[in-house]
Amino acid sequence: MGVGNVRSSQVSATRRRAVIDALRRGAVPESGLDLLATGLDRFETALDAELEAVASGASVFKAVRGEYGSGKTFFTRWLGERAKRRNFAVSEIQISETETPLHKLETVYRRLTERLTTASFPPSALRPVVDAWFYALEEDALAAGASEEELPSEVEKLLVARLAEVSRHAPSFATALRGYRNALVGGDEATAAAVLAWLGGQPHVAAAARRAAGVRGDLDHFGALGFLQGLLTVLRDTGHPGLFVVLDEVETLQRVRSDARDKALNALRQLIDEVHSGRFPGLYLVITGTPVFFDSQHGVQRLAPLAQRLATDFTTDPRFDNPRAVQLRLPGFTLESLVDLGATIRDLYAIGSSERVKILADDAYIADLARAVGGALGGKVGVAPRLFLKKLVGDVLDRIDQFEDFDPRQHYRLTVTSGELTDVERNLAASADDIDLDL
Repeated sequence: MGVGNVRSSQVSATRRRAVIDALRRGAVPESGLDLLATGLDRFETALDAELEAVASGASVFKAVRGEYGSGKTFFTRWLGERAKRRNFAVSEIQISETETPLHKLETVYRRLTERLTTASFPPSALRPVVDAWFYALEEDALAAGASEEELPSEVEKLLVARLAEVSRHAPSFATALRGYRNALVGGDEATAAAVLAWLGGQPHVAAAARRAAGVRGDLDHFGALGFLQGLLTVLRDTGHPGLFVVLDEVETLQRVRSDARDKALNALRQLIDEVHSGRFPGLYLVITGTPVFFDSQHGVQRLAPLAQRLATDFTTDPRFDNPRAVQLRLPGFTLESLVDLGATIRDLYAIGSSERVKILADDAYIADLARAVGGALGGKVGVAPRLFLKKLVGDVLDRIDQFEDFDPRQHYRLTVTSGELTDVERNLAASADDIDLDL
């Protein structure tokens, strides 16, 4: 991954700062990933074609496989940015046994609405989207000749018509939307907010608010699929032709009880079948996981129907992997690609900074740092990007920028402590003690 100076020089200070700040924290940037992405060009044509198809009413399911550190989160956020440029809504969900168990689709739907974002609104964008939908219905009714007096009834007719298909599976979705609008018109903000929370899958909504809206109970596993249909309809009517959803870290299913794991794998199989059946026009659903999850009996292979749906041939040369396949393989980092990424970050950092940044953190130094960080992780360069970029930005580039007499070759020695490592990185480190490596 890396970009040339031409693209780097055209980036705004705000986007550049957001990327650098995230890397300094050891995190994947939320945006601006196009500034860092090369090596992904072989995926672009096929994935852009899929996004265009989804925008036209199709639906796509994709599985992304890669070892830890291969860039799965980077890849999905990069693809999410491409979706957002097409005015898709986007939601990224971390699967976990305690917070978001995959076998409870009502919880997955709730996280989806909590993390929903658009090009204009940060999470949660559910309320702005719903408000924009009612505004669009009003505009359509007025354009059709409705008077001010007729407007409420005409909006109601449009609501029923637009959600007719959704109401076959989840009639309470339309009922809740109607209750939300009535509460707003009546000036009851508290009830409106509570009803919208219920619409977003939140549990324990006040009984009075549910009665006012005409809905009962909490959203369940099957109702969640109907609500997802409804959300896609609302998004489409408000100018968002698609919804890009990431279910990240599904490999955590391997660590749950066998009964919960079986339920989760079956829920995943159900989701794939629903996507392929055409029930969710405008949905691009992505899951990420490690090769072990996809290939072992503790993961996908435990459920034969799911394994059949995800089966992809990876016995051939990775250069010829098919980006149109249901499953994509991320090759991970080599020393060369890690150095290239480090040089890209340095060039991005250097814009508006001292020329000393490029001189002192030249390509040779960046290669030495990459080798040293890889050495600290048991020689596993492929899992080093997070720590490497964190050290490069926070320990080296920041110091060059702020201290005129700082020279990283003279004044910096790489130190990796156990406390700053993730579990996977810690397992690969030579020891849990401090690791000092001279550069």
